[in-house]
Amino acid sequence: MMMEDLEKVVFTPEDLAQKIRDMGAQISRDYAGKELFVVGILKGASMFTMDLLRAITIPLELDFIAVSSYGSGVSSGGEVKMLKDTILDMRGKNVLLCEDIIDSGTTMAKLLPMLKGRQPASLKLCALLSKPSRRVAPVEIDYCGWEVPDEFIVGYGLDYAEKYRNLPCIGVLKREIYT
Repeated sequence: MMMEDLEKVVFTPEDLAQKIRDMGAQISRDYAGKELFVVGILKGASMFTMDLLRAITIPLELDFIAVSSYGSGVSSGGEVKMLKDTILDMRGKNVLLCEDIIDSGTTMAKLLPMLKGRQPASLKLCALLSKPSRRVAPVEIDYCGWEVPDEFIVGYGLDYAEKYRNLPCIGVLKREIYT
């Protein structure tokens, strides 16, 4: 039933699996001989983060954070509020922050300096998707799966009104669903 709400499938489960294997291999090479502290951002990046962990072949620790951005209207850009913080201390650790999609960049532009203030040895950003056409704040993505056009995409953790996260693929939601 949910698949019928998609205008088209952009990335199949096979596409996702291959991209995540490739990203995991690159991260494993880049951090060879080092330990890694992976921080996933809830809720959207949970599926991506867990699959990425299985593709990384070096020792690592895992934690999750949840953030909310408040702005005027429907756009983020206001204050970033930490709804769930890490339990583990990141001081002196190689931290990899995992996000599902970087859209406007406003949340990351505020979150990354906040996390850098916790004195990690390194802090890198890993995103499955990037939507550069909507970027209003500069954000450097160290590991990026794909750049996507400005379409309303759902699935594999990405939602609309908390629905569609459990789709095994990523697709464009039909306009009549959200307008």
